[in-house]
Amino acid sequence: MIPKVFILDVDGILTDGGFYYSEEGKILKKFGPDDNDALKLLEPYIEIRFVSGDKRGFNITKKRIEDMHYPIDFVSTTKRIDWIKEKYNLEEVIYMGDGIFDCMVMNEVGYAIATSDSDENAQEAANYITKRIGGHRAVSEACLHILEKFFVPYKPLKISKKRR
Repeated sequence: MIPKVFILDVDGILTDGGFYYSEEGKILKKFGPDDNDALKLLEPYIEIRFVSGDKRGFNITKKRIEDMHYPIDFVSTTKRIDWIKEKYNLEEVIYMGDGIFDCMVMNEVGYAIATSDSDENAQEAANYITKRIGGHRAVSEACLHILEKFFVPYKPLKISKKRR
């Protein structure tokens, strides 16, 4: 398998899955650190795009993903596999999800990744489960795993400590 696209759900993957509400409704989402940097390492090798089924929080999500310069689509969790089939060869898709419906996608794509705090059905369907939880560098871990498994392992320069 040579993957062509990495599709990521947003809530529970790039975020901790929590929503911050005021009396006016959903106003904030907390996105994790470093994930954008790791996605940039992966970008030369594979198309990256995001999906969200969060109707009320979509504008918040869209703002963050657009700030990262990636495409995002609003796709219901129960219709996601049909959406992916219309656009891609399933065998060439890596999908990262965490929710109770994500296993429906994960069971059909070429490679599936779940976070360690994912729904048990998502974890069971996953080829790889991150050690980190959603919103806490799980995407970074997944990107490094994808580079290692399918492309070129990331080998940062080792910085030696100067002796005093």
